[in-house]
Amino acid sequence: MKIYNGTIISCDRENRVHKYLVEDKGRIVYAGAELPAAYKGAPQTALGERALLPCFGDSHLHFASYALFNSGLDVRSARTLRELRLRLMKFAAGSRDGILMGFGVSPHGVAERRLISREELDGACPDRPLYLVKYDGHACVLNSRMIALLPAGIKSLRGFHGDTGEMNQEAFFAVTDLVTKKISLPRTLRNMLTAVDELALKGIGLMHTVSGVGFPFDLDVTLETLLGRGLNSGFQTRLFFQTMDLGKVRRRNLPRVGGCFATALDGGLGSRDAALHLPYTNEPSNRGVLFYSDEQVVKFAKEANRAGLQIEMHAIGDAAFDQAVLALEAALKDFPRADHRHGIIHACLPTEEGLRKCAGLGIQVPLQPSFLVWELEPVEYLRSILGERAGELSPLKRMTEMGIVLSGGSDAPCTLPDPIAGIHAACNHFVPGQSLTIAEALKLFTYNAAWASFDEKERGSLEAGKIADMVILDRNPLALKPAELLQLKVEQLLLKGEPYKSGQGILSLLAKGILAGGKI
Repeated sequence: MKIYNGTIISCDRENRVHKYLVEDKGRIVYAGAELPAAYKGAPQTALGERALLPCFGDSHLHFASYALFNSGLDVRSARTLRELRLRLMKFAAGSRDGILMGFGVSPHGVAERRLISREELDGACPDRPLYLVKYDGHACVLNSRMIALLPAGIKSLRGFHGDTGEMNQEAFFAVTDLVTKKISLPRTLRNMLTAVDELALKGIGLMHTVSGVGFPFDLDVTLETLLGRGLNSGFQTRLFFQTMDLGKVRRRNLPRVGGCFATALDGGLGSRDAALHLPYTNEPSNRGVLFYSDEQVVKFAKEANRAGLQIEMHAIGDAAFDQAVLALEAALKDFPRADHRHGIIHACLPTEEGLRKCAGLGIQVPLQPSFLVWELEPVEYLRSILGERAGELSPLKRMTEMGIVLSGGSDAPCTLPDPIAGIHAACNHFVPGQSLTIAEALKLFTYNAAWASFDEKERGSLEAGKIADMVILDRNPLALKPAELLQLKVEQLLLKGEPYKSGQGILSLLAKGILAGGKI
């Protein structure tokens, strides 16, 4: 038994702040203003200036991709194309990989304000195939050696641009499938264990991962299932299968379906293929791309809803958002369900009518507040392609006031999984009046993240009877101004009341993962 004394931010429905919390055998047995006599003999931890909160959740990330790129080349901080090329050359010199992989190239983060070209990649890396993913995870740039490995079928797909080396849309998905098939099993598992340790350093103890990209036999889904069941620490994994083939979901007995890739309805704003009702301001002939017809998405949603699955679909542009609403509305009309918790991921440019339907139908939104302060996709760029519509992006306050449940994620590897950065962004929206309060923003990454995966009865808030998954911050976020939130630091992650322990081995993970059951 252990007692915590100080600022206890519950993040419960009433936003209560307590003075005492008592944990015993991994459960919270008391939280309140006065310490009951029955507990007064137990050891106490005085928080002082620190604060105790529920552990953070990340309600949307691509874990297998994050784990891969977290261990490789990250060029997000390169500020010129020359610096980017030098990093590529240094990485290539120190790597023995057959295909070199990197992440984070952006036309907006470099002084030249353009994407690196195939020719420039050839100059930096002429001898080995290079696959360099764009910062938004919806495109990549290849050198000539990599393009030479592509089968003829990929070169005929939409989004293939052999002259520049940029791959978008279906061509990007196909290239990604090809590359991920080359990654060894031991390397993938090592990367995943390291990535979980990195998430824990940020206070994350629950993740919603979207999987099913490129690995043969959907190996990433298998490995993430083993990971979720095999971790010794108590870290929680909730898996969404990115497929419209419901047979795959049924065979694995998973309760959820959706995400991006095969369940993405459109592209992204970075590549200007997010689907819009009106053309992009700087491209009058371009309204982006809807990957599926309304009929296809409605059919998928109806079948998944009737199967009792929780559905989430990627939609960034307003046309894609409305298509997602249309499909979920049709599915719930076809087969009403009281507590489905279907979601629309990102929902960057929602329509007012669509939001009203979401509120009425109970459709939740796993969004990424860090997109609002994304230096690789800055507000100036968004205004240049959307004009006045940029002011309608991610209306957090409006959605919250309408009663739509918002949960916070990172879309990692697109942005780094850092709930404190997400909380800061949600409280400092670039549109006046759309910022959340600090208490509201905290709940995006605590109670709401747990609620979005049906975990709120056990996790997400500090209440008696719940599992003691908690995080200690170095100061009280409720005492800070919104602009000061980035000063917060995670001091410790506690899962089931115990400090998170890193360094689990592959054999231990596999043995427990194969033998154990548990919620995924």
